[in-house]
Order: sequence, then C-alpha cells, then structure tokens
Amino acid sequence: MFTPTGRARLREELIAAARCDDDVVGAALVGSAATGREDAWSDIDLVLQIARDVDPDTVAARWTERLYERGAVDHLDVIAGGVLYRVFLLASTLQVDLSFWPEDTFRGTEPGFELLFGTPQPATTPKDPDTGHLIGMGWLHALHARSAIARSRPWQAVMMLDQLRDQVLALACARHGLNPHHGREADRLAEPLLDALGKARAGAVNGAELARSHRALLEVFADEVTGHDPTLASRLAAPLRELAALPEH
Repeated sequence: MFTPTGRARLREELIAAARCDDDVVGAALVGSAATGREDAWSDIDLVLQIARDVDPDTVAARWTERLYERGAVDHLDVIAGGVLYRVFLLASTLQVDLSFWPEDTFRGTEPGFELLFGTPQPATTPKDPDTGHLIGMGWLHALHARSAIARSRPWQAVMMLDQLRDQVLALACARHGLNPHHGREADRLAEPLLDALGKARAGAVNGAELARSHRALLEVFADEVTGHDPTLASRLAAPLRELAALPEH
C-alpha cells in the first residue's frame, strides 16, 4: 500500500520532470490535491500542456516509460474531448492520472485546477448530465433485467440491476446539484433515498430475490423520473408497472 509521503514524493518528482521537459509548456494539479480534500486514499492527477508543434502521443509515450520505471504495472487510456487521459496503476496500488493537452486546449474543466506553470485557456464548467439519457438507460436496463430473470440468467440480471441502480443514483445526484459522475457525491444524498436503494439490493442470486429487487428498484426509479420530468414519468408509468409485474420464481 502506498503512503501519503510516498505519494507526495512521486508527485513532486513528476512536477519537476514536467518543468524540465521542453515539450511540456504548462502543468496543473486537479482532483483532491487541488481542492484541499486529499486523504490517505487519493491519487495523483497531473495535467500537462504540450507545446503546439509537438505530438502529444509522442510525449505520452515518453512519460509512460517514466511511470513504468517508477513502478507502474499497467495503464488505461481514456480519450475525451480530443485529450488523452492515461491512468496508471502502480505496484503500490497508487493511481496516477496523466492527461496530455494540446497547448491551445489546456484549461480548467472542473472546480479544482491548481496551475503550476503555463498559460491556460479560459476555464470551462462541466456540462450538466443529460437526464433524458440517464432515464432512457434506466428503463433499458430494467427491460434487460426482466428478460434475464425470466430466462433464469441470474448473473446477467445482477449486472442489469446494478446498472439500473447506477442510473437512479446519477439522476438523484443531478437533481440535488451533486456530482453525478462515478458516484463521487452519492453518499451525500438524503438517507431515505439511500435506505430505499439499500433495501432494493438483492440479498441472494435467485429468481425470487432478483424479481423483488427489480420491483423495488423500479419504484425508486419511477420517483426519480417524476422528480425530473413529470410528463415523461406519466408516459412511462404504464410500462414501468408492466415491468414490475414479473412473477416471482
């Protein structure tokens, strides 16, 4: 397990390396370290601004070698808005997130953005979640959960019910002005909702219990849809009742 001291040491090493890299013209910290919320479980989030005439992928390849020399065992790439986010897992279980931004796009995109050096573009705010999409994914997962239970595919049903619960949590966070991404602020939701979701979790992987979980989750989902869009909730009421009518096994 990594320690806060070791994490801080590695972060300072990476910042120093960024300052010495001719292809890196700016850098910033994001995440908990930039907002004063760092704790023993926090990772390292470093944003790099890549010089205009340099290929970010070339810089990423060089930095990847550096991270493997410092104990990385694997990495995962996420591309968002034309930016490469490379997420490293170190042997110590420390997560290191490096993002490689073309010079003209380097900017803050979340509340925490601690500029270390360089010239960022004006900051932007995160887009509000598309609640219509969340609702649509909710009833879609409910449909697949029903068919999985009916077909005696319990583990597929477990996955679909988990996905349905995730949509409910994201909808609830969005409705209350909380961060809906990756459950980051889900624990700040009201206790009655969290209690209902807890009771809706299946206690066993069998048809009867999965069907009960399905019905309970649909009730919470219907309430969330009503909170966002009463008109849509009215249109969905009949099919949601039909989905909830799945007989117990």
